[in-house]
Amino acid sequence: MAAPPLTRSSGLLLHPTSLPGPFGVGDLGPEAYRWVDTLAAAKQSWWQVLPLGPTGGGGSPYQSFSAFAGNVSLISPELLTRDGLVPADFFAGRHFRDDRVEFDRVAAAKAEMVRAAWDRFSAGAGGPALKGEFEGYRATEAAWLTDYARFMAFRAALGGRPLADWPDDLRRRRPAAVAEMEKAVRKETLIVEFGQFLFDRQWRAVRAYAAGKRVRVFGDAPIFVSSDSSDVWANPDQFLLDAHGRPTAVAGVPPDYFNADGQLWGNPLYDWERMAATGYQWWTARLKRNLAQVDLIRLDHFRGFAAAWHVPPGEPTAKTGAWVDGPRGDLFRAMTAKLGPLPVVAEDLGLITADVAALVAECGFPGMKVLQFMFGEPENPYWPHNYEPNSVVYTGTHDNDTSAGWWAKSTDAQRWALSEYVGHSVTDACEEFMRMAWASVAVLAFAPLQDVLRLGSESRMNTPGEADGHWAWRFRWDQFPRTAVEQLAAITARYRRLG
Repeated sequence: MAAPPLTRSSGLLLHPTSLPGPFGVGDLGPEAYRWVDTLAAAKQSWWQVLPLGPTGGGGSPYQSFSAFAGNVSLISPELLTRDGLVPADFFAGRHFRDDRVEFDRVAAAKAEMVRAAWDRFSAGAGGPALKGEFEGYRATEAAWLTDYARFMAFRAALGGRPLADWPDDLRRRRPAAVAEMEKAVRKETLIVEFGQFLFDRQWRAVRAYAAGKRVRVFGDAPIFVSSDSSDVWANPDQFLLDAHGRPTAVAGVPPDYFNADGQLWGNPLYDWERMAATGYQWWTARLKRNLAQVDLIRLDHFRGFAAAWHVPPGEPTAKTGAWVDGPRGDLFRAMTAKLGPLPVVAEDLGLITADVAALVAECGFPGMKVLQFMFGEPENPYWPHNYEPNSVVYTGTHDNDTSAGWWAKSTDAQRWALSEYVGHSVTDACEEFMRMAWASVAVLAFAPLQDVLRLGSESRMNTPGEADGHWAWRFRWDQFPRTAVEQLAAITARYRRLG
């Protein structure tokens, strides 16, 4: 196995929901294009995003209703108006915060918008060309789209009840029950399909624009799926479930740097033996779909492919569990045989044992380095002097505090160690971290936008192990001085990361 070669370059991490705009959440409209222009002006080669799938409660992109679908809250009302699908005043009189996403309000408003667009489309708006485009999309994406549309329409008809609480016949996909329900919610399934069509159409346009500016998209694929998802409903035999469709163990990680209790994610775990018997068909289809949306994929929790932490159902934390072997290289050999060399970055943070390191090396994927983790012994692999070129360095990730927030809370020992390492007294950790990352031998270097803007802990995206109050941060253009673009362009040129 071998991953496609990468060119020395850099980029910024910003999920589309964090873009500015008047509609309560960042979207794929004019502000996304302005963001791409900003990346290009700053000489960045990459826009890194979090998973693009539809989110459930709390807005976490790592607990999605589908590993294949897109988040319709990202659909731009302005572009739908341009297409004649919603009136320009559709959101008139609605006021949203500009610094935080109000997920429930936004989801309801965007769902109403998609429904209104469907009604106009059904009446002929967009003309024959758009109708033909939609029908072609339905046929091309049917392998995942049909089940996803059913799942979401059924779920809505059941009052938003999670899959575990569905009537037994529907949860188990008894053909008669599914056919009866589908007949009752036919319009709703079409609206779900239309929403996915609109999302994909707008996302493809943004990505094409970015490519024209020589900016590529770095995506993210969570290793696990939600128990309340079309993936589990449509493929129950691919997961470790009991006779009632409930997980026999759930995913998490034991205590680590992020959380003393570990992280109890609660996702169902894969039945790797059954997956192997199909030639890993589900995983191959999933990665193929991801690679149709992005140029490079961060494969989350890569150590789970060597061994995953299985937590018994009902445990209050992830302290109790056991490591259970995963598919290791078999999965990646199978996917490479079908898809060719895989443009993947292994998220190999946390407890990395020799078998995990061997799997990363076998696959040839770059691993990750995070500067906030670099303190301690000189052998610590996160010190820049220990990097290998085939790696991706971050000042911090979406799971870390911002670098300014981290610096404000850092210990005297950490402050002394950083100053000693760089050879002078440090007053701006963001500047030092970005210079160290960009100057390192790592082939790719990334910083969250928060670090470019020197924002504190109030702008943190996520705190692992905490269920509520995250993912909502948004930036405003008045926080983004022109000097920030110029400084980023300068260090990118200085350290030869021009892509």
